[in-house]
Amino acid sequence: MRDYHRPGRSPVLAEGGLCATSHPRAALLAVETLRRGGNAVDAAIAGAVALGVCEPHMCGIGGDCFALVSPGEGRPVRALNGSGRAPAGADAEALRARGEAAVPLGDVQAVTVPGAVDAFCRLSAEMGRLGIADTLGPVAALFDDGVPVAPRVAFDWPGAAAALRGAARERFLRDGRPLAQGERFALPAQAEVLRRVAAEGRRGFYEGAVAADMVAALRAAGGAHDEGDFARTEATWDEPIGGGYRGADLLEHPPNGQGAAAILMLNVLARLEVGGLDPWGAPRAHLHAEAARLAYDARDRFLADPDRTARLAHMLAPETADRLAALVDPARAGGPALLRRAEAVHRDTVLITVVDRDRMAVSLIYSLFHGFGSGLASDRFGVLFHNRGAGFTLERGHPNELLPGRRPLHTIIPAMLAEGGRVTMPFGVMGGQYQAAGHAWMLSNLRDHGLDPQAAIDAPRLFPEGGVLKVERGFPEATRAALAAMGHRVEVPHGPIGGAQAIRIDPAGYLEGASDPRKDGCALGY
Repeated sequence: MRDYHRPGRSPVLAEGGLCATSHPRAALLAVETLRRGGNAVDAAIAGAVALGVCEPHMCGIGGDCFALVSPGEGRPVRALNGSGRAPAGADAEALRARGEAAVPLGDVQAVTVPGAVDAFCRLSAEMGRLGIADTLGPVAALFDDGVPVAPRVAFDWPGAAAALRGAARERFLRDGRPLAQGERFALPAQAEVLRRVAAEGRRGFYEGAVAADMVAALRAAGGAHDEGDFARTEATWDEPIGGGYRGADLLEHPPNGQGAAAILMLNVLARLEVGGLDPWGAPRAHLHAEAARLAYDARDRFLADPDRTARLAHMLAPETADRLAALVDPARAGGPALLRRAEAVHRDTVLITVVDRDRMAVSLIYSLFHGFGSGLASDRFGVLFHNRGAGFTLERGHPNELLPGRRPLHTIIPAMLAEGGRVTMPFGVMGGQYQAAGHAWMLSNLRDHGLDPQAAIDAPRLFPEGGVLKVERGFPEATRAALAAMGHRVEVPHGPIGGAQAIRIDPAGYLEGASDPRKDGCALGY
């Protein structure tokens, strides 16, 4: 039970329907969609698209999305891949010839075709109740009217704004500066795009004036994109992948998402017996960091476009987890040496979750990748392009090599927990590369340490990245000191690590929503 002497959040309880996401205006719009007859799919689309004006550095119609949808009791969970592909003219050799070791984050070559709008239209048509026109109508009005800039958004805006160039500076800066808390931000030109999609479906975005505007901007920046690349864009359905942990099944989106890394990390942790350790002590933190390094190493070797991911079964096999767990020294950080020994075994974002009165559940994640994506926007409609193509590698022959028509490795991953064959919690953890480790950390908080979803989200986080172990201030100072003594390069990050949303479906019939205090949002229900 929560200690009411300390700052914190209570879970939000509801019976009719509930949404948890990272901005209160988007959560309200989702609940309003439910109350006027929409289902969880309609509400998730409305709330997610609204986040494009509420958190414009995080997501937008020029980005990608993934979703897991549980239609209801006894029906299988479906996975929707709304990630776009590299244009037909993509040329990794040209990047290698100019000396690039990786796809540059701010280069037009990092812009893959945006896939989210097609995914929203397909999701609405096949699983929604209201239709895309009815769903997007109130959202377009919000883009016209704008919203006051929220505190966490204002915190992020200055650091992300350095990426903005050309037309994007005009749309996403005010008098050349980042917007401050409380200033109203609107995107009326994108509101017009939403009205076109409402009237014409996906053609309103991928064909005609909007597509021509996007292609012109990308070509002017040196891109190889053409209108055929946009017209061919199509979201695809798949089945989730899964793995068990302490009596629960974790359902993840299959590649090209990184969900398999979360499952592998949990498989390793199950062999390291973290459940009996102090939840905020150095031994548990150390084991999570080492398991994350190994799981991410496997991710970077194997995961790619679904057509090119050939060793997924090996990555998720029990024998692989056995061998990886055996590499972990419980008393000493392995760092790069740990990954070299592992070679013998195997060669920024928003999330919205909604559950409706019929217990249809949606976990949907939507992203521009880095803050303000590529920093490029189209001239007429101000569509801000993501830089998801930076997820490709330039290594020749690698499954994730930049090639025409391919989808890159994605960091964004929606998730669900199931118990006894029944979905009990749609959830997700945002934060770029952190997401797979965040899923494992949250599930361990729930199953190993008995925390409720809100407490599991509130709990302090850590993440090994770039040779540094980032440890939030919520951990005791003694834990950071002990980790340093174990050989970790410990650093307290400038900002918090990630964000999370969750809805627990209680067997008694009510819904329990949890939302991360690291963001501006909330859980809201009726």
